Amino acid sequence: MSNALSRIGRRRALRGSAAAVVALGLLLWWIAPWNEEPPGGTVTLSTGTRAGVYQKYGELLRSSLGRNMPDLEVRLLTSDGSQENVRRVATGQADFAIAAADAVQTYRLSGRPGADRLRGVARLYDDYVQLVVPAGSDIRSVADLRGKRVAIGQPRSGVRLIADRVLQAAGIDPEKDIEPSSDGIDVGPERLGHGLDAFFWSGGLPTDGLKKFTEDSSLRFVPIPADLVSKLHDQGGATRYYRATNMPESAYPGSQHGAAVPTMAVSNLLITRADADPRLTEWLTRIVLKSRDNIGAHVHSAQLVDVRTAIYTDPLQLHQGARSYYRSVKP
Repeated sequence: MSNALSRIGRRRALRGSAAAVVALGLLLWWIAPWNEEPPGGTVTLSTGTRAGVYQKYGELLRSSLGRNMPDLEVRLLTSDGSQENVRRVATGQADFAIAAADAVQTYRLSGRPGADRLRGVARLYDDYVQLVVPAGSDIRSVADLRGKRVAIGQPRSGVRLIADRVLQAAGIDPEKDIEPSSDGIDVGPERLGHGLDAFFWSGGLPTDGLKKFTEDSSLRFVPIPADLVSKLHDQGGATRYYRATNMPESAYPGSQHGAAVPTMAVSNLLITRADADPRLTEWLTRIVLKSRDNIGAHVHSAQLVDVRTAIYTDPLQLHQGARSYYRSVKP
């Protein structure tokens, strides 16, 4: 009897040892690439306007990359926004960029230079469309913008792309039915009531460049209802990347007074080109996910970056380096 129990004990011990070896092997397989010397060199990251979320996210990501990849120099390029960022990556003027999915698809559908070389690295967070007016304004809907002085963003920005489409969905010609302005997040909010009647912005929540102007309840948000988003979808093309949602009451509590605001959102992507170095891109993808909490402490919307959703970079295929990282952490 004791011999039988002894044999059972040995078998259990062997199975336990085997399981431990397998577990250790999997652990070593997962961490091995990151024990290698990190790649170096110089890359350019195209971001956005100085008061926008893209620029702040880019600055914080550069700091995280510097801590983890000390031999990598990251040069930040400010820009008008998504449309310019996509063009820069596609034509080789930047190596990486942040851009909204609708701007990426618009570029692809236009068949412009380098469109077929664009690749995804990670889905980051959602931009929310924010239509802002002075608190005492008589503007209550998008249709009320007719004849008004409206900031619709820089010509090469994602804001301009969205504002034009939203206005058209409401039956307003952006070139004839309003007095358009190209003011961006850096100057637009402070001009409300002083040369501007309304201001379009599309960005993560909250946007610092707007937040400071909402704390005293002097500004108000105009709703973009779900039925207007449905009309946007009727335009076809890249408009399928817009989804109806609500801007939560906690985004700008000073101006929202505990009420959510109907609006629309579009996902932001970190993009690159097919010819980007696979090993460098794999490392960069890992740092994007690893630094989520650190960046999220300063850019609230970045808290939503998650490995389970980061892989969905539609309309772009994943870059092979990014794909390698996601496979390495797949449960």
